[in-house]
Amino acid sequence: MIYTITFNPALDYISQVDKFEVGKINRTKSEKILPGGKGLNVSRVLKNLGLDNTALGFIGGFTGEELQKRIEEHGIKTDFIKVKKGFTRINVKISSEEETALNGNGPEITEENLQELLEKIEKIKKEDIVILAGNVPKGIRNNIYEIICVNLEKNGVTFIVDATKELLINVLKYRPFLIKPNKEELEETFKVKIKTNEDIITYAKKMQLMGAQNVLISLGGDGAILVTAEDQVFFSKAPKGKVLNTVGAGDSMVAGFLTGYQKTKNYEYALKLGIATGSASAFSRDLATKEEVEKLLKQI
Repeated sequence: MIYTITFNPALDYISQVDKFEVGKINRTKSEKILPGGKGLNVSRVLKNLGLDNTALGFIGGFTGEELQKRIEEHGIKTDFIKVKKGFTRINVKISSEEETALNGNGPEITEENLQELLEKIEKIKKEDIVILAGNVPKGIRNNIYEIICVNLEKNGVTFIVDATKELLINVLKYRPFLIKPNKEELEETFKVKIKTNEDIITYAKKMQLMGAQNVLISLGGDGAILVTAEDQVFFSKAPKGKVLNTVGAGDSMVAGFLTGYQKTKNYEYALKLGIATGSASAFSRDLATKEEVEKLLKQI
């Protein structure tokens, strides 16, 4: 089984406005509500591509119940922990000439809640895969990813980490199967200015020396570079298309890569499917569907 972990999921209320004006009443052109959070984005795209998975995380209140219902309606299993204080956040995203977002805080997660999650993680088996994605909300100990990865490594579980800054750096020593920094995150980590793809490869290999097995570097519209555990380097450009939505594109790339690798054990194909999936989400108002991905895959 594949498990995704999302510490602070959300209901994303997405509205389109022809011309958003601050301080005035704006009428929406269209609106929709989607489950949000990096791990849940990965879950949804994995399911779209045919991989069953279970979503772990924390939910609270009436919004948490709605989130769980929508995820399960998508055909995804859930094993959420229900917290007592607060409610699952609502993120308001306004799409106009520019994108504007107002993100909520989320519910209060206690030490008891965290312990319940760790007990679930202890039961995950060696043949399973875990995807840790996104940041952790305020009030949670900043070494929680490290605590989780210690348990996963101890039990021989394959895991992927899609996070930034200390959350990522502190878990590299536990040898995650895949990490997905972008160029800017590499620059921030190593305090350098990266100018060429050769520079990107150099610093990706430095992250391997720190423990990462495979390093997938997203270059946005320019494609991606993969440095593999077998010391292979692959680069591919992204397909052309009109970007309609940047939310979830990176999560979709992770889901596409994992799907490709699970099906073929071939890194080159996994990279292609990852790029096609990330691009399909970027070119859509929602997350990538299998049909959209297959269409773009032919262009790579």
